[in-house]
Amino acid sequence: MKSTDENLKESSEGIDRLSEAFESSARRWELIIYPSMFAFVVLAAYGFFLIYRLAGDIHYLAISVDSHMALVSSNMQNMSENIGQMTTNIRTMTASLDSIENRMATLKPMLSSMQSIDRSMKMMNASTRDMTVSTRNMQYDISRLDHNIARPMSFMNTFMPW
Repeated sequence: MKSTDENLKESSEGIDRLSEAFESSARRWELIIYPSMFAFVVLAAYGFFLIYRLAGDIHYLAISVDSHMALVSSNMQNMSENIGQMTTNIRTMTASLDSIENRMATLKPMLSSMQSIDRSMKMMNASTRDMTVSTRNMQYDISRLDHNIARPMSFMNTFMPW
């Protein structure tokens, strides 16, 4: 059996080896953990900076949208008024078109009367043409009669005392 001193020595060596193994393991972890923590801090600071900038940009966007919303609201109100005026004008146009439709309905009977008047005018035109032809013929006949009577009458006038 081993003595207590030997046991103690072995146990002391085991603890020393465990301690050395733990220290070497801790050094390896330090090589990984410290740079990782530094990178995390840098990324956290950059993330904070980005969030800060985003908040500033959103604030600027909110102010810009708010100033433009007043203009948009004014334009929407003007557009609403113009649409109201258009509605009134369309109602007036509808009434005018109804009036025109009613007047067109009264023109249909007048159209048949106008066709009758047109036929009568054509007949009067034909009659006037016939009268013109007859008048020309009468003029020709009177001219011939004058020619036939004028010669003997001029001879007879020489004997008359007037």
